[in-house]
Amino acid sequence: MGVLKKFEQRLEGLVNGTFAKVFKSEVQPVEIAGALQRECDNNATIWNRDRTVVPNDFIVELSTPDYERLSPYSGQLGDELAGMVRDYAKQQRYTFMGPIKVHLEKADDLDTGLYRVRSRTLAASTSQAAPGAGAPGGYGYPPAGPAAAPGAPLGAPPMPPSPPPGGRPGGYGYPQPAAPGRPPAAPPTGRTRYWIEINGTRHQISRASLVLGRSTDADVRIDDPGVSRRHCEIRTGMPSTITDLGSTNGIVVDGQHTTRATLRDGSRIVVGSTTVIYRQAEG
Repeated sequence: MGVLKKFEQRLEGLVNGTFAKVFKSEVQPVEIAGALQRECDNNATIWNRDRTVVPNDFIVELSTPDYERLSPYSGQLGDELAGMVRDYAKQQRYTFMGPIKVHLEKADDLDTGLYRVRSRTLAASTSQAAPGAGAPGGYGYPPAGPAAAPGAPLGAPPMPPSPPPGGRPGGYGYPQPAAPGRPPAAPPTGRTRYWIEINGTRHQISRASLVLGRSTDADVRIDDPGVSRRHCEIRTGMPSTITDLGSTNGIVVDGQHTTRATLRDGSRIVVGSTTVIYRQAEG
């Protein structure tokens, strides 16, 4: 039985009892659970052949109406979601740096039914993010902007060296560290490189536009029944943009349903049930 199915079954008693009215909001717990799974996958850091570390501290941002419905039960829901993350990590052989925590927060810029997930990696003995990861007065996350954008430990490895100022590995909106043995990136040359990541596979964007879809004629084919034949188009530039090409199920960019949006490094694009990470870098 899948992890999400087990999670749904654990919630059945809650939904049929105290939470019956609460979960009539557009955001459903299983949607949040799926987003936490994707957050683990997208921010997994390979330490060695036998150890892959994922975030253990998560923030789920909700619209004001959804937050007001769910916040009175945030403790119990957070525990259930943390248990789901633990089960999923065990299935995927992921490990954590510390206890798993899931928090709910209100985001005034989100409409009802929309949500956004942020994450970070916290060691068991720390109460704040790694050096360079946070901002004074905040939750340990970098402020919003072009470069911005959580049970028991499962065999936590030692802390890695502190990252350079302005970023940390495995965090929301940050590029992932290079694979072991890969030479360091070349210094910037003034030319911007663009690419997308889908299920761990990188696809370079070498032209001014890139069409995503289920058709073999698309520049990048996504084998997902929820994706249209020509679903959306990414156009690179200053800034880069994404446009829905009249797809059946639409696109979600950084938690917002839209037909057209500006992209930044780390933007998350959801088409069907597939998450696409947009990347750009100088050099």
